Amino acid sequence: MHSNDAQMLVLTVLADGPLHGYAINTAIEELTGSRLGPGSLYGALSRLEARELVRPADEAAEAQERHRTMRITETGRDQLRVELQQMARISAAGLRALGITPA
Repeated sequence: MHSNDAQMLVLTVLADGPLHGYAINTAIEELTGSRLGPGSLYGALSRLEARELVRPADEAAEAQERHRTMRITETGRDQLRVELQQMARISAAGLRALGITPA
């Protein structure tokens, strides 16, 4: 899975509320039918946190703590909205090209 895909999945599941790593991966599995590997999941979380799109729900949590509960930031919500709107346009164009009327 591409790292941007993993990041989008993490942002998508965090949009419903704060979760820790295992719960994030469980929510991704429920959504997609597959889990992210630990490197993909925690790499995505690190990149998202560096870009200030997610942050610890408990500000006192240590940066190296693997079981931190994370939440999406407003900037993260804005980025997710932009990415999902772009994906919707691409999906609609692809469906039209296949002769399928988008919903």
